[in-house]
Amino acid sequence: MKICVFGAASYEIDKEYIEKVEALGEMMAKRGHDLVFGAGGNGLMGAAARGVYKGGGKIYGVIPKFFKEENIEELFDKCTELVFTDTMAQRKAKMEDMADAFIIVPGGIGTFEEFFEVLTLKQLGRHKKAIAIYDVRDYYAKLGEFMEITYDEKFVKENCRDLYFYSKSEEEVLSYIENEEQIERDVHDLKIG
Repeated sequence: MKICVFGAASYEIDKEYIEKVEALGEMMAKRGHDLVFGAGGNGLMGAAARGVYKGGGKIYGVIPKFFKEENIEELFDKCTELVFTDTMAQRKAKMEDMADAFIIVPGGIGTFEEFFEVLTLKQLGRHKKAIAIYDVRDYYAKLGEFMEITYDEKFVKENCRDLYFYSKSEEEVLSYIENEEQIERDVHDLKIG
């Protein structure tokens, strides 16, 4: 299975995040999975790629041309395949198309946007791919609390909880990805409006 990992590009984050995501990547590869990611060599993108490389998996990087041309971020230099796009929107679309499932690891604005895009697309019935949040150091605890407010206040239907999974365990995250049972849903069961 090709698993897309969305996460931080920052090289200034605590090493514990790096170690945990690198271990996740290695476990992914040892369980027969390959990586689709944003091609970065730093932060949690680089950690996931190093882990998958160490575990013997294939690595598919997708990045806009201008990132390389303008030296915006260091690229991971051991990608099995590197795909260049013209825009950020094309980058996300390519990663979404290539992936069989998604894992969200800690990240910033770009990671939040990527998570909510794949979640929205799943809510709208555009894909049925598993989405798991790897909650290292309770990074996403407040997001989980906020999502509960959206259900309580009726901004989001409660059964949207079934569209994604949270865990602090890489084992649980991968087991969920590998075993998620697809429930047939109509978009009207998930969307208010």
